Amino acid sequence: MQNRLLRQFCKLQKKLKQLQTRKFHNLKFVKFLLLTFAISVVVTSFEITTDWTVSGVPTTTHKITTDHKITTDRTVSEVPTPTTVSEVPTPTYKTSWIGNSFGGGKKWVQNNIEAMYVAGDGTVYTNSQWDEAGAEAGIYKDGNVIGLLSDTHGWSRSGGKAVTANNKYIYMAMVQGAVGKINQDYPSDGTTWYCVRRYDLSGKPAPFDEGRGWDKSMLITSTQSEVTGLATAENELYVSDAASDRIRVYNTDTMKELRSFSVARPGAIAIDQQKNLWIIQSKNGSTPAKIGRYSPTGKQLPQQIADIVEPTAIAIDNQNRLLLTENGPRQQVLIYAIKDKPVQVGTFGSKGGIYAGTPGEVEALKLYGLTGVGADATGNIYVNSNGFNKSGTDLRKFSPSGKQLWQLLGLLFVDNADADPSTDGIDVFTKQERYLMDYSKPAGKKWTYKGYTLNAFKYPQDPRLHTSPDATFVRRIKGKPFLFLTDMYSSFLQIYRFNPAKDGKIAIPAGMFVGTHGEDKKSMPGNWPPNQPEQGEWIWRDKNGNGGFDKDEYDRSKDYPYLGGWWVDSKGDVWKTLRTEDGIRRYPLQGLDANGNPIYSYSSMQKQKTPSFFSDLRRIEYFPQTDTMYLSGFTKEHPAIGDDTKVVGSEIARFDNWNKGDRTPRWRIVIPYDTTGKREVATAAMSVAGDYVFTVTGKTAEVNVYNAKTGVAVQKLKPGPEVAGESGWIDIPHGIRAFRRSNGEHVVFVEEDWKGKVIMYRLPK
Repeated sequence: MQNRLLRQFCKLQKKLKQLQTRKFHNLKFVKFLLLTFAISVVVTSFEITTDWTVSGVPTTTHKITTDHKITTDRTVSEVPTPTTVSEVPTPTYKTSWIGNSFGGGKKWVQNNIEAMYVAGDGTVYTNSQWDEAGAEAGIYKDGNVIGLLSDTHGWSRSGGKAVTANNKYIYMAMVQGAVGKINQDYPSDGTTWYCVRRYDLSGKPAPFDEGRGWDKSMLITSTQSEVTGLATAENELYVSDAASDRIRVYNTDTMKELRSFSVARPGAIAIDQQKNLWIIQSKNGSTPAKIGRYSPTGKQLPQQIADIVEPTAIAIDNQNRLLLTENGPRQQVLIYAIKDKPVQVGTFGSKGGIYAGTPGEVEALKLYGLTGVGADATGNIYVNSNGFNKSGTDLRKFSPSGKQLWQLLGLLFVDNADADPSTDGIDVFTKQERYLMDYSKPAGKKWTYKGYTLNAFKYPQDPRLHTSPDATFVRRIKGKPFLFLTDMYSSFLQIYRFNPAKDGKIAIPAGMFVGTHGEDKKSMPGNWPPNQPEQGEWIWRDKNGNGGFDKDEYDRSKDYPYLGGWWVDSKGDVWKTLRTEDGIRRYPLQGLDANGNPIYSYSSMQKQKTPSFFSDLRRIEYFPQTDTMYLSGFTKEHPAIGDDTKVVGSEIARFDNWNKGDRTPRWRIVIPYDTTGKREVATAAMSVAGDYVFTVTGKTAEVNVYNAKTGVAVQKLKPGPEVAGESGWIDIPHGIRAFRRSNGEHVVFVEEDWKGKVIMYRLPK
């Protein structure tokens, strides 16, 4: 035991030195941690007699994590949970994940690829406007992550909508905002640089004379709007400057501007074997999109492609054919012969994309939300789909004959999963995706992506296209499946139904609750949804079954504007908490209408009092089978520091016989909460399932497990080696969701948007 703990100490010392070099500049803090651990080694060697392991990691191991959003260095302080952990042996758990092809560490698939370039050898260079863990620009090959372009995140930097490469450099579009460091060559306040940044082929910045930015690798092309297209030919770099309706041409080595010429609304660029440019000219109001052809000096050539709805990406293949992504209803790659007048000679992908055949069913040739296309020297085709409203990355490589050779997925961002109770956890849903689970497979391989549940063309008013939901409740009502989605601020609850005979795997908009948004304001600011009341709150139900928000489909009311959380019980009743003395609202299910939509109304709504010891009610979970209520919030004994709207509170209480009026708690427990104002420890979300109450802390992402009968703490779940022992912050009020399978195993899903996935813990019976 002593030898192993000493080995752990040496490993931690080495790791902390690495962290000090890369992230931590507080040497005193590092020394303090080393001293603390050294003391714990001595104490432990005398006092610990049993070593309980978790996924092969000793429970005495300490991990240091950093905020995945904040770029300034900070540390995470350890604050003990007020509830004592039971000393009985706890069951071993395993860590896994869903939604990303890789588990983390040095490998993950980035969020929402907006542009990509494919080199002749099949190396794929990508660009996205934001990746939570800093991989805005990735490098992929042979179905693997082989690198990223460094330093694209933080310090008011982000990625962009274009990327290209030659045999020496990579060029990515990026944005650099002001950070108050003009003396280090950052923009002045109120100014944004829209740049092309140059890298070597390993992903390191490649500075040049007259380069800008702190490392002199940035070429400022505009302060008005971002770069929308990039391409190289020989020693020239072509840049689409949409703000000025120009193509700017630079020397690839000196990065000096050589010339420019006028092109209306320029976007993505491809260069054919004759060195002529094919440029997407985006639609603008009633002016449709088209693809124009230009000489290298800017002469407009007669060839153009105009019979296209929404072109998003363009490339030239090894046969000098033009590949063009049509992101309209066809959802295909269109193939053109371009020797003379462009003639469409083929298509790639199923016509209708993901909506062909069984709508929403994932298949190799069914594309959706296309953002990138390319081809290598042997004719293999690469396509990226982002879904709609940034659903997530789906990057695929195909042989020239159309066989899928590999697929990389990064489907989840600010999202959580839930299991279909009728399939014993085999079917799992996130806000737009459906997964088929095989719990016998290794970590990270238990899930298969089976369904994309959003139809952007048939249901253009789907709230998922206009809002940012992030957490899913899966419920069966009268045997039929429904999805309920809420958002980061608990401002709404969306409802979806299914009709496999007509809509396949698509989740159809069925209803929506919103909260009151201040005095005399719309509940949903802006122009969506149509026909909503001008003030107050409302319940929308799709009475005519068309998935749209029609004038006569709103039920109106007005209530306290500050919400704590939502819940949908197993009978289909909707509950919400308001942060008031009478802060519980129950909306009993009134049945299903002729189209299968759940019916709720303000006339049937019930108001219930908040138990007196809660001063600020937050979360609610009610179980009608046993008439058991779980509530959380801040209490008079443990008040909030400030007004942290996202957290669970400071206590959870269980009430038996709730509907019979019993308001005496069976137990009350104090959970981790902020007592300093720094929010280093606070409980972000809770979930009750089977034998346990599960909570998860916001910054440390530790899952605390409590016995549901007694409230006694049982154990902690932490990210295991399967996910490199890491997690981002919990950003959403329903960032944990638990489910007990028929074999007694508990499956726990936890939001992990840092590296684009949902962590899954399996806790055996």
